[in-house]
Amino acid sequence: MPLAEAMLTQRAVRRVQPDPLDDSIVLRCLELALEAPTASNGQSWEFVIVKDRTVKASLAAQYRRAWRLYGGLGRLVKTDEQTAKILKSVQWQVEHFEEIPVLVVCCLRGGARVPFVPKPPIAVSSHYGSVYPSVQNLLLAARSVGLGGALITLPLWSTTVARRILELPWSVEPCCIVTLGWPKGHYGRKARKPIGTVVHLDHYGHQPWRDEAPARSSTF
Repeated sequence: MPLAEAMLTQRAVRRVQPDPLDDSIVLRCLELALEAPTASNGQSWEFVIVKDRTVKASLAAQYRRAWRLYGGLGRLVKTDEQTAKILKSVQWQVEHFEEIPVLVVCCLRGGARVPFVPKPPIAVSSHYGSVYPSVQNLLLAARSVGLGGALITLPLWSTTVARRILELPWSVEPCCIVTLGWPKGHYGRKARKPIGTVVHLDHYGHQPWRDEAPARSSTF
């Protein structure tokens, strides 16, 4: 599929079929994830593919514990239709987590936080900048073959527990999970803000394109 089509139709797909995935498809998606840029070419990613139901159940318990707090706050803070729809899809994922065929736990080597030693924000941003480009590659690769994927972090709120579940060494930090499976339903375009409302020229607040109709380039 053309890259632009994959980007235009990519979305968080949380409801997926329980059918198993071929290892070769998952590994090919991860090969494409490894093509992403990484800080100083450190290539410090590590990916744990989880298919064992017992391991999923342990992560699911953490997910449900965090969701009880986060989901409850979400319902109190926002009550609009779009938020309600998202919360409902996350609730489905929480309830069916063990049935998701593949979880990819995306990790970084060598960046474990030292307790009680704060890092400046730019250091934290640089650190995680080495994993999230590869995560986006993984999600786009999944979209290109019709897989449903979603990036989640709630099961990893306690990295100590996550390390214990996954038997990760202290030097490997779990950053996020990408869920993968054949989707229930269909992909489609997403509601997004007009480009002119979020783009500023030279300094914040200067928005010369704010009132222009969105352009659709034929070159992409």
